[in-house]
Amino acid sequence: MFRKIAIPVLAIIAFLILWEALVRVNNWPDYVMASPSDLPQAYAKFWNLFLIGSWQTLWRTVAGLLLATFFGTALGMVMGFSRTARDALYPLLVGFNAIPKATLVPVLALLFIGEHDFNTVLMAFLISFFPIAVSVGIGLSTLEPEYRDILRSLGASKITIFRKIALPKTLPEFFGALKVSVTLAFIGTNLVEIISPHGRGLGALFLSGQTNSNYPLMFAVLIALAVLGIVLYYAVVALEKIFAGWADTGA
Repeated sequence: MFRKIAIPVLAIIAFLILWEALVRVNNWPDYVMASPSDLPQAYAKFWNLFLIGSWQTLWRTVAGLLLATFFGTALGMVMGFSRTARDALYPLLVGFNAIPKATLVPVLALLFIGEHDFNTVLMAFLISFFPIAVSVGIGLSTLEPEYRDILRSLGASKITIFRKIALPKTLPEFFGALKVSVTLAFIGTNLVEIISPHGRGLGALFLSGQTNSNYPLMFAVLIALAVLGIVLYYAVVALEKIFAGWADTGA
């Protein structure tokens, strides 16, 4: 446990030291590249905006991620158990995922005018469900037929086969995809917060810093986003330990 906590903390400290050294060696002013030592002042000055913006960004991201989890899992199950559905849906999913999501923000803003919260949650969902759907679909489609044949010969129903064999086998792939989707959901949330007019959250605070040439504030927002992403990532890791801890090889 100590090793799992100490190593990431030391890595973050080393990154901050290298960042500070890079700025100081190159004598970059804070309007070119803010250093870690510039950030505490920004947090102290705008602490209330950071608290409000962090909460707004976090709950929208989590809401979009939950929708992506349920929808992606359901879609993955359909593709995993039906070859026809898999052949039909994969090209559509790949094509949709290839579309730059920044181009969808104006479209959503026009379709749902004034619904900023809905648009933000929807973008977080749209950008993060793809890895979950694909991983669940692949995990179920590669289920060994021998297991299914043995259970069927013993009189097991399809629901029993899914619950006893397919679901446990898919959990490692599911949580692996969920870790990727966490970061993608934050990207979707911040796209809307930055691009959409009258945005709120940390993305809007970043845009405000950019408009006012307040580079320490901009970098402080980026670090705040990174911290939220790390917190949500480790929340997924904790769930993985509970539901799929058996898959951890300890390597």
